[in-house]
Amino acid sequence: MLKAAGVVTFAIGSRMANSAEMQVISSDPNYAYSVPDFVNLSRIQQSLMKLHLFLLTEQSDEKGRDIVFLLDGSDNTRNGFSAIQDFLYKVIERLDIGPNKDRTAVIQFSNEALANFFLSSFMRKEDVLTAVRRLSHKGGRPVKMGAALKYVKEKVFTAASGSRNTANVPQILVVLNSGASSDSVDLPVASLKESGVRILTIGTKNSDHKEMEKMSHAPSYTLSVAEMAELPSIQEQVVAAITEDKLKSEISETEVIAERKPPGKDVVFLLDGSDGTRRGFQAMRDFVQKAVEKLSVDDNKDRVSVVQYSRDPAVQFYLNTYTTKGDILDTVRGLRHKGGSPLKTGEALQYLRDNVFTASAGSRRLEGVPQVLILLSGGRSYDSVDAPATALKQMGVLMFAVGTRGSDLGELQKISHDSRNAITVPEFTDLVLNCLSCCLFSVDTGKKDVVFLLDGSDGTRNGFPAMRDFVERVVGKLNVGPNDDRVSVVQYSRDPEVNFYLNTYTTKEDIVDSVRGLNHRGGIPLNTGAALRYVRDNVFTNSSGSRRLQGVPQMLILLNGGKSSDNVDTPASALRQQGIFVIGIGTRNSDRSELQKISHEPRYALSVPEFTDLPGVQEQLSTVLSTVRVRGTPMTPTVTGKKDVVFLLDGSDGTRRGFQAMRDFVQKAVEKLSVDDNKDRVSVVQYSRDPAVQFYLNTYTTKGDILDTVRGLRHKGGSPLKTGEALQYLRDNVFTASAGSRRLEGVPQVLILLSGGRSYDSVDAPATALKQMGVLMFAVGTRGSDLGELQKISHDSRNAITVPEFTDLAGVQEQLQSSVEAVDVVFLLDGSDGTRNGFPAMRDFVERVVGKLNVGPNDDRVSVVQYSRDPEVNFYLNTYTTKEDIVDSVRGLNHRGGIPLNTGAALRYVRDNVFTNSSGSRRLQGVPQMLILLNGGKSSDNVDTPASALRQQGIFVIGIGTRNSDRSELQKISHEPRYALSVPEFTDLPGVQEQLSTVLSTVKAVPPSRKPPGKDVVFLLDGSDGTRRGFQAMRDFVQKAVEKLSVDDNKDRVSVVQYSRDPAVQFYLNTYTTKGDILDTVRGLRHKGGSPLKTGEALQYLRDNVFTASAGSRRLEGVPQVLILLSGGRSYDSVDAPATALKQMGVLMFAVGTRGSDLGELQKISHDSRNAITVPEFTDLAGVQEQLQSSVEAVVVDVTPETPTETGMLTSAPPCWLERLPDLFHPVVGKLNVGPNDDRVSVVQYSRDPEVNFYLNTYTTKEDIVDSVRGLNHRGGIPLNTGAALRYVRDNVFTNSSGSRRLQGVPQMLILLNGGKSSDNVDTPASALRQQGIFVIGIGTRNSDRSELQKISHEPRYALSVPEFTDLPGVQEQLSTVLSTVRVRGTPMTPTVTGKKVTDFYTPMSL
Repeated sequence: MLKAAGVVTFAIGSRMANSAEMQVISSDPNYAYSVPDFVNLSRIQQSLMKLHLFLLTEQSDEKGRDIVFLLDGSDNTRNGFSAIQDFLYKVIERLDIGPNKDRTAVIQFSNEALANFFLSSFMRKEDVLTAVRRLSHKGGRPVKMGAALKYVKEKVFTAASGSRNTANVPQILVVLNSGASSDSVDLPVASLKESGVRILTIGTKNSDHKEMEKMSHAPSYTLSVAEMAELPSIQEQVVAAITEDKLKSEISETEVIAERKPPGKDVVFLLDGSDGTRRGFQAMRDFVQKAVEKLSVDDNKDRVSVVQYSRDPAVQFYLNTYTTKGDILDTVRGLRHKGGSPLKTGEALQYLRDNVFTASAGSRRLEGVPQVLILLSGGRSYDSVDAPATALKQMGVLMFAVGTRGSDLGELQKISHDSRNAITVPEFTDLVLNCLSCCLFSVDTGKKDVVFLLDGSDGTRNGFPAMRDFVERVVGKLNVGPNDDRVSVVQYSRDPEVNFYLNTYTTKEDIVDSVRGLNHRGGIPLNTGAALRYVRDNVFTNSSGSRRLQGVPQMLILLNGGKSSDNVDTPASALRQQGIFVIGIGTRNSDRSELQKISHEPRYALSVPEFTDLPGVQEQLSTVLSTVRVRGTPMTPTVTGKKDVVFLLDGSDGTRRGFQAMRDFVQKAVEKLSVDDNKDRVSVVQYSRDPAVQFYLNTYTTKGDILDTVRGLRHKGGSPLKTGEALQYLRDNVFTASAGSRRLEGVPQVLILLSGGRSYDSVDAPATALKQMGVLMFAVGTRGSDLGELQKISHDSRNAITVPEFTDLAGVQEQLQSSVEAVDVVFLLDGSDGTRNGFPAMRDFVERVVGKLNVGPNDDRVSVVQYSRDPEVNFYLNTYTTKEDIVDSVRGLNHRGGIPLNTGAALRYVRDNVFTNSSGSRRLQGVPQMLILLNGGKSSDNVDTPASALRQQGIFVIGIGTRNSDRSELQKISHEPRYALSVPEFTDLPGVQEQLSTVLSTVKAVPPSRKPPGKDVVFLLDGSDGTRRGFQAMRDFVQKAVEKLSVDDNKDRVSVVQYSRDPAVQFYLNTYTTKGDILDTVRGLRHKGGSPLKTGEALQYLRDNVFTASAGSRRLEGVPQVLILLSGGRSYDSVDAPATALKQMGVLMFAVGTRGSDLGELQKISHDSRNAITVPEFTDLAGVQEQLQSSVEAVVVDVTPETPTETGMLTSAPPCWLERLPDLFHPVVGKLNVGPNDDRVSVVQYSRDPEVNFYLNTYTTKEDIVDSVRGLNHRGGIPLNTGAALRYVRDNVFTNSSGSRRLQGVPQMLILLNGGKSSDNVDTPASALRQQGIFVIGIGTRNSDRSELQKISHEPRYALSVPEFTDLPGVQEQLSTVLSTVRVRGTPMTPTVTGKKVTDFYTPMSL
């Protein structure tokens, strides 16, 4: 019966259940689960939830669609209505109508909407088609599409009308329209889209196509015909759009399960484990145990971590280590006192901030879960607690400090988030549960901003005294103060009125007095929507006392006594998006569905029969008030080279005459952007009384489409001018991910405002909000504008520009364009004896370049450095902030003189001393860094390493030399060889001025990030019983190795781990930042002891806990990871899998053993068998110290000019060309450093299908490869399937088994030699190669399709061409340059490995 009714049944039984019976009951035998006992139900919870999600999304496919047709029934369509009817009939005929399949509704509209039938009206196709045949034209005017869309949202896409939206059935609206709407469609369209309705629009030549695009789900969902009679021509398109699978697949898991703010809290116990707490440690342990017993761990509400500290901290377990209360309690009971001194509480707090209150350690802070720290400390800290305590508070951690008589109460109060939460007891044995409850259950002492919105309409007159009493009682429970809770009260009926703001009163008494004096306002109708919008824009603002932007939770408590006369959907959604937590309390006269929409979640919509019954929900409200925590907005990094640009245009009545000039301005600005390669995105919004989006950031992807739309923009009109509302609209609707903004990816956000008058509303709060989001704002006004207002809006007051009229915009176009991009420019001038005569010309050149820059602290910055034997800074990047000061300083420069010319030392100097934060460089903020070198001779020292280091740091170098310079040296130094410019003498510098200006204006992006210097070194020491005698020697070995590292400048990091039966971290990679601290700790290491020796488990532990970002590893930043194992015996467990896992992570492993070790095991562990070393005893380690040090340096160098590549050649050349292949191939391979651990090469031929001549791991010497190439025979065959061949090399050659080292981060290159157009499509396989990080160079002949080659190549410029294959030597040099300079970024999960390449040559075989 249940199965026949479509009920999906799951059966769960215990060991006593009959499994066959359970399978019969279940809808599917796989849905029958078994557990030993019901207490073990948690074991299958995850599996059951996944299956539940799968079924939900699967069933959404089975339930069809809800399709609503909204037809223009106005007078405009009278003649065409029969065509609409026929069209509708034919489309519905193609649908699969049924109660659990497709459902349809038809609505007509003109001046109002009329339902012909609802989604629930007919469940058989015959009935629907009969109803369509009987449709009669509605008639009427004007056309109010906005009102019709609102009607559809509120009356048709509802459960009562047959919508299955809550069951995740796709909701589709098809709009047929024949003219522009007389009312605005913006809000109802936004509301429909928010509800998940996909809109398809069909218009005629009289329709407003911009309006239709705005309504449509996507541009491809906007269709058009000249007349309604032509509807049959788009019938197939409409049916395809309605029935296409993507509509179903767009119902994602995020729509199936609404995101909820997780309950509970993350609790970290920080225990003083120093020598002074040895006697009290048992009591501390008991305290933690009792606290954990009161938490809700098993349902994943609460998480727990315990950290002990003395001199340094030691994590006992992280927040995500255990998921059951039993496991936590077992571990707590087994805690042993750490010991040690002195007591460094400050360092421990900092450690918690960096390593425990992090997502990787299980913290859910970014999900809004309260973070609680309970400190038990028995003494005064040896170091300062101020900065780390403040840092934790700024992260929102609620801190409670418990001390004894030996503690410093002042210090405990500094640490606590509130001084009242610092508690002292005589001894830890006096810790009692009231301390515990104070810590755990007063989490609600975190400050809040609470706004009461009271229904003051005529309908609540009798209940108003009860509302007033309720507010008073709630306020009585709050902790009111300027730095604690703040309260505001607003009344509303037809419109809202503030009784007092969040910053009006700072004491509970004043608030209560004011509440007692409140008078009922009265009035009708009840506009709840307008009131919600008002509190959002005027009360939850900085100027009104809201601390939302500081991360303080924002709460709105609505007391409502009736249904709203206006729509609440959009303003309620806006409050939710802004992170405001809304609780709605209504009476029997309220609309419960409306209250649920308004509330943060439906369960926060509370109800009472009358307002006099409000005390009944008092407790419920107090619970919510005490537990809610609202998520803040995390800061995002800045990504350079791209930007999202929004133009906000004043379209009010006052700008009608100037609108053409505004349009031209936008057009010229867009022409200078890089849209087609997806670097830049553009949006245009017009506004007057309200804003209207012309197109979003993700509407168009080509410059042509944007320019076409801009040229067709029409003036909006309207008054008054509400710039504040428009800015707020941009913040909420345009600078969002759904509208195409890449802000969260770190892409710069730019707003350019063109405004012709003073705003009718305040711009302060929305402008501040945009700035805090990181939007760079530029405001351009006319004589009618308010300059002060423009300056408030702009991110810097100097970016507020005025012109007499908009027709004068051309005069500021260049100024504004340059303002959008900032750059840090350093001039490095050769001041040696050889440039004495040319120095005045160099000085003039610098002055002219600076003259073109837009100098300012937030714009361009300039530094000048001279050098000869050694460098000297004339001024730094932050020395001067005006162009005049820089020019004055440049004019006063004196030639320095001196020999020899050490360009290498000068490059190193500017990198380490000028391109730094302290010297004014903004590299870490993503501002492009440029170095302009003026050089007059060959360097006496080597430039390779410092030039490479600059490149790795993302500094763009332009080298300008004279006839005396070494051109090859300049090309090495420059970002690319083409950026090495040359003049006969320095007096000829004006000749490259224009060239340099072009580079300055076009270079937007910092070059791809390179491997930072240094390494992360982990020593894994065998601390088992068998190494007790040799441990001193191991310690000495580590000490000597550390002495040779560069720790103090943060190049190298060190960690030490001891292991026997299990591993014990002595310190992590981020525990110490100075060599002195590391050496002190190493000297104090004590032998661990224990058996058996589990090296496999220790290696796995390192992978999971030490080579991680949270433990200080910089693997994901490309820093080499080194493991040095000292082991004195054979492992009790297998090392194979963990060693392989570490190698796949890119860890370079060296294993040193003694006579008791297993050499084969050591070789398995080492990344290269030659790096497995043995000594008779550990006391003989000194003899291999130097050897090991050299081995480490050989594979890990701070800067490597050559990066490894794996290259493949794919060719389709005719037989005659194969004779020439060695001529091309030999020089190319000759440039490679072939070897199993260096460069690798493969060759593949293809025509109809591909054939591998040899794989990447077939040959390991250059000679073998060249011999094999000489012996290649032409394969022949037709047609030429380049697409299939590309797919083949991706799946069969660039793989681990074929010798590819892509997963180890080795760059992958494919060189394609192609002689004709492909018979199959190359787009998808080319894209797949690109996504996999394979760098493709395409070389073709005159018979090749150039466009196809450009698609295949990494970038169009890497598609090379020759007339015939016999002319290939002509591209030899070009190819060599690419091979030597190109560096491909690996997968984000893998590090970069230096010193190797893999080259795959792919040659076509067609005739």
